Amino acid sequence: MDPQTASEGALLPDAAELTPCDREPIHLSGAVQPHGLMLVADPRTLRVVAGAGAIEDKLGDDWLGQDLSVLLRQDVAAVAQAAPVGPGGTVLAAPLLGHDVALHRAGPWLIAELEPIEEQPGSVAATLGWLDAIAAGFERAGTLKMLCDRAAAAFRALTGFDRVMIYRFLDDEAGCVVAEDRDPALSSFLHHHFPATDIPRQARALYVRNRTRVIPDINYTPAALRPAGFKTVDLSDVAIRSVSPVHVEYLRNMGVAASASISIVKDGLLWGLVACHNLTPRLMPRSIRAAGAAMASALARQILAKEEAEAYRTRLALRSEEDALRQLLADDGDPFATLTRRADELRRMLDADGLVLIRDRTLASSGVVPADEDVLELVRGLRLREDAAPFATRELAVDWPAAGRFGANSGVLAMRVDDRQVLVWTRVEQIEEIEWAGNPHKAVPLDPQATLHPRASFESWHETVRGRARRWTLEQVEGAVRLRRLLREARASTELRRLNQELERAGAEKDALLAQKDLLMREVDHRVQNSLQLVSSFLAIQARDAGPGVVADQLREARSRLSAVALVHRRLYRDDQIETIDLSRYLGELIDDLKASLGDEWSRAMTLSLAPVLIPADRAVNIGLIAAELVINATKYAYPGQSGGPIEIVLEQYRNRLRLIVADNGAGKQGDGEGFGSRMMRAVIQRIDGEIDYLDNAPGLRAVLTAPIEAD
Repeated sequence: MDPQTASEGALLPDAAELTPCDREPIHLSGAVQPHGLMLVADPRTLRVVAGAGAIEDKLGDDWLGQDLSVLLRQDVAAVAQAAPVGPGGTVLAAPLLGHDVALHRAGPWLIAELEPIEEQPGSVAATLGWLDAIAAGFERAGTLKMLCDRAAAAFRALTGFDRVMIYRFLDDEAGCVVAEDRDPALSSFLHHHFPATDIPRQARALYVRNRTRVIPDINYTPAALRPAGFKTVDLSDVAIRSVSPVHVEYLRNMGVAASASISIVKDGLLWGLVACHNLTPRLMPRSIRAAGAAMASALARQILAKEEAEAYRTRLALRSEEDALRQLLADDGDPFATLTRRADELRRMLDADGLVLIRDRTLASSGVVPADEDVLELVRGLRLREDAAPFATRELAVDWPAAGRFGANSGVLAMRVDDRQVLVWTRVEQIEEIEWAGNPHKAVPLDPQATLHPRASFESWHETVRGRARRWTLEQVEGAVRLRRLLREARASTELRRLNQELERAGAEKDALLAQKDLLMREVDHRVQNSLQLVSSFLAIQARDAGPGVVADQLREARSRLSAVALVHRRLYRDDQIETIDLSRYLGELIDDLKASLGDEWSRAMTLSLAPVLIPADRAVNIGLIAAELVINATKYAYPGQSGGPIEIVLEQYRNRLRLIVADNGAGKQGDGEGFGSRMMRAVIQRIDGEIDYLDNAPGLRAVLTAPIEAD
């Protein structure tokens, strides 16, 4: 026939075509093929309640109502207990009268089916050895095509059928013959496509459950279950179940006399079938079917391994491209500019014909792409979200009514990176010439009550399909998702670098200001120290000129207080950090200076226990003045007439407050607290919102200053 142009939608069977076939309850045929026998028994009593086939010829006329164990001459209850639970749970019993015996449960019933044994069965060791050699050949196949070619030859050698085809289901549920081994006298179905309606949905479900199926002679007369009333028994797991008359007519139209099929199930899903045809009637005993099922499982494992290996190679190549792009994005401050420069590589990365990069309304492209306005219109129409999976289609016309604007660009993979950026890959249409085994668009009666007939012709029928591009693989879609994550990370990294640069600039400015402040503070300290030194010298001269007496003593005390203030000031501005300081370190150095001025006796008598406390510098000055005053008072009043005595200085922190303790073991509190030093200390304590208590140290005095670490 002449080629006909069509879209993929034309390849899919209409709902009216699917419904009649899909509605047929093929598992409730109520009959078996006459080459075998079936018995239905109550599993509790083992009483036979129904049967089908030539039972009288093998088991006698009085089989109905008999004990199944008696009829099968073995302990059926013990054998049935070993049957796996659930669909497909078939167990083999001992052979009987040249027939294999299989038991399984079907709803409330126990089913026994008998079918002829292989006439000249090979040994188990020989069969296993042959299967092992076949499996090794499968493993050595370098490609999926080579694997399927070897499988077709191996299954034909096992079954002896005239034609064996490896039939693969496609995404639209149609099928394609991907490998074939046949008698040279037969015509070939290699690369022919078959519509989804040829194998209805319920038939595909049964192929997963019951992995082997055989019709030794399509011209058989079904043997119905008897007595009447058992037509609803579920025969899904019965190997000799009578098949749909529509399927028998389908095979007859193909010129086939015997048929068999073995399911190829990968990861629990029906990947395809091993379809066997013979021009004359031919049995496929259970032993051959078991070997075929084992071989199909080995084939499915190798198909999975090769598909996973191909996926791994694709992922590896994508990862390599992503790693190279990651380094470029890390080195460049503008990810969009990097993508624009690498647009060709980014397009080839996903095996696309075109790429459009969009930021706001700025577009950059590579390869064969539609007009900018059409791309923007598509992005608006798709309403892409940042958190959604990429939009991927090989047939844009199905998903977007205005696909005609894209011309030959039928494949689209689009994703939103963020609120500003979108990436769109395109693929041009790939015109396909599909060879069908007969016209897939056969007329089907719409009346559900009408008798259903399969198509009668399997003559090669060609169809040209347009509007479809190469399919986006799962690995390519995953690669796009990883690229989006990479671009987001690059944008976040760029923003982080910008913020760090701003922080560094702000930090440098702050450091410069602090350096200026420190320089000013040290200049002020220098001048203050000079002034304090002049005043101290003046007081020393006045005390000397006054001679012995009260005036001289007061002048010397004033000079001592002034020296303490100078120490506090000098010690503070020796510290590198002038905003916040460690009070324990500051007081320790201050007390060390006081020890040096008081002499060795006092130095040896003083003990310090100072906990680290971070405190603002201005408050440290005040606390330093108080500490110096308390220590000088202790040396002056606690031990009169002595050149030394124990003095303990303690600094503690409790939550947001500090406690400074100066304790001695001397004479206790002396004086009325109205001297120059006492008045100065009260003023300082008030300024820092502190309080001081004088406690009996038994013996001696314990002065306790409590104050907040920071001002309120």
